[in-house]
Amino acid sequence: MSIAIHPAVDSGFRATDAAFAGGTLVCKCTSNPVKVRIKGDIAHNHACGCTKCWKPEGAAFSVVAVAPTESVEVLENGDKLAVVDPAALIQRHACKECGVHMYGPVEREHPFQGLSFVHPERFQETGWAKPTFAAFVSSIIESGFDPSKMDAVRAQLKASGLEPYDCLSPGLMDYIATWTAKKSGVLGA
Repeated sequence: MSIAIHPAVDSGFRATDAAFAGGTLVCKCTSNPVKVRIKGDIAHNHACGCTKCWKPEGAAFSVVAVAPTESVEVLENGDKLAVVDPAALIQRHACKECGVHMYGPVEREHPFQGLSFVHPERFQETGWAKPTFAAFVSSIIESGFDPSKMDAVRAQLKASGLEPYDCLSPGLMDYIATWTAKKSGVLGA
């Protein structure tokens, strides 16, 4: 049984270019698309099963990475963007016409403050870093995915080289916990 994880995962990864220096994200609109420039490479690219991230039609997961917010610049048709959920930690700016999330800065105090979440498959350019893990895997059930197929999903993710987690990767979880411990004074700065 094959499950539609995400087109960038299911069809095999595009070649990663160590010299990838960013590019332009483009929404799905055929006329006047939103274009957002990312200056520099992306980090922590992963498949995400949460119910908040934008996913291509038929995909169980999104593919999402981060870039410094200071490296994100709306180039064209920014008037078509609106924040999906103003109360959310990640302020996902989506195209009002096609629905693609173009970038999502973390603006309030949080370990990820200063980063923006982006969907690298929307880059015009190739060579972006491939996903390295899958996060919030169980959350696809909240979208209506059959819970009896979760073992198959995890097996398919592992076969694709993506270790499945029901949170973020251990390194990112350690980063969040360290930030929190330093903020509370339990660990020294």
